[in-house]
Amino acid sequence: MKRHGFTLIELLVVIAIIAVLAGLLLPVLHSTRARARQAECTSNVRQLAVASLTYTNDADGFFMPCATWAQSPAVYWWGTNETGIDYEAGFIYPYLEFKPNVHDSVFDCPAQRWGSYHPQGPGEEPTSTYGYNGYYLCPEATPGWATSIGHRPWQRAGSVLQPAGVMMFADTLLVWSSTSVSNNALLDPPYLYWGGAWHENGWPTTCFRHGERTVAAFVDGHVTAHGLEGGEYTSPKFVVGSVGTHNDPHYVPDWREWGSTSSH
Repeated sequence: MKRHGFTLIELLVVIAIIAVLAGLLLPVLHSTRARARQAECTSNVRQLAVASLTYTNDADGFFMPCATWAQSPAVYWWGTNETGIDYEAGFIYPYLEFKPNVHDSVFDCPAQRWGSYHPQGPGEEPTSTYGYNGYYLCPEATPGWATSIGHRPWQRAGSVLQPAGVMMFADTLLVWSSTSVSNNALLDPPYLYWGGAWHENGWPTTCFRHGERTVAAFVDGHVTAHGLEGGEYTSPKFVVGSVGTHNDPHYVPDWREWGSTSSH
């Protein structure tokens, strides 16, 4: 029996079918990969929340500092990187179940991998792409803002207003320009306080990188992927902005009591 090869038309039909199938499968694969990254991010943030709440048990109920900088090198909640990355120096490190390292870190969101942003601070190594709500939880230990807000009370586990609504950790990113971003380990609210008044924050840090949702851990310990609630992106390109239009309830629930004047 004679064997006949494929005709050109048959080959084109097969190629067309493969192209159609690939077109159908690629979005599914992309969606599956995105869900896997969000699941890993959720696991990371949950570990940070559990560790932070465990810290409060050993600190008479007080939340951990965002940073201390009275001596060098400055130590942040995640560690220090002035003389090389050192996660063990961080306040949260002793309470983490899975100890971080540069190549496998609970501080690193899988949807914002190293190389997709400029490192913040003096070091050239990854620190964290998650932000801690030091602005509300430990005002006098929040770098850059302690002078303006240090008079506000350092929160304890039992003193937080609306613990199910206040974020403790969330995905963050700091936008410098239309092409330049850096990581930011501080969760900045939509309004910032100085000079006895609140001022709109032009550079909020909440990043909605999981299908326009931010993975956040709340003070009561629950973790969820949170979308906008009336807020907007100050940088649509990098999906960075604030959950809502005001500081309450997710950032600083008692912000209206801070001063008699406000610029909003």
